[in-house]
Amino acid sequence: MAKKKILVVEDDRDISELIAYNLEREGYDIACLYEGAPVIDFVRKRKPDLVILDLMLPEMDGLEICRILKNDPHAKHIPIVMLTAKGEESDVVVGLQMGADDYIPKPFSPKVLVARIKAIARRTSDLKTPEGDDVRQFGDFSMDLLKHKISYRSREIKLTSIEFDIIEFLSRSPGRVWSREQILDNVWKEGKFIIDRAVDVHIRGLRKKLREAESYIETVRGVGYRFKEVE
Repeated sequence: MAKKKILVVEDDRDISELIAYNLEREGYDIACLYEGAPVIDFVRKRKPDLVILDLMLPEMDGLEICRILKNDPHAKHIPIVMLTAKGEESDVVVGLQMGADDYIPKPFSPKVLVARIKAIARRTSDLKTPEGDDVRQFGDFSMDLLKHKISYRSREIKLTSIEFDIIEFLSRSPGRVWSREQILDNVWKEGKFIIDRAVDVHIRGLRKKLREAESYIETVRGVGYRFKEVE
């Protein structure tokens, strides 16, 4: 099996080497960049499986890089983990709204970093579903688990990997209400070190993309979220 390729974008070479060392020990193929300008071209040409992205970079900051990649049809599916000293909740929310899959504030534990990268790598690997459960149909809404696609009235809806994972999880049990903590536990699994508000941010982005199909994700005030039951 080919190694997963991870791009580390971090201007502090000591931190970059620490990340590379710990991930290489886990069997990942690591490439490192130390400034923002080359990142877009590198990602488009080399297509890494995941990008670890510092926010404070020379020439082009991490938020701008994230925005460009998440608006590129050839790169938007690549998970981005933001790594930065800016740990205020407002910065976390901005990063997640731009499409980042996770956010790790400095200083960080290498073990925590590795756990979160593994969790994301599992989520974005080939889906293994029981035979006959590859496609879920809910009225005009359909979900193809093998192709990682959803559509509403024949219109394909483009989602980030974490958005797809959230709606896929909710759709397993239509009508059942899940708390934010339960969604974190089941979608992020042992990589869950992110704030509860991340669920709200991703749900909001998901509904925006669903447009007229947003009613499939229902809010239960004071409890959490559920996937609508369809008769």
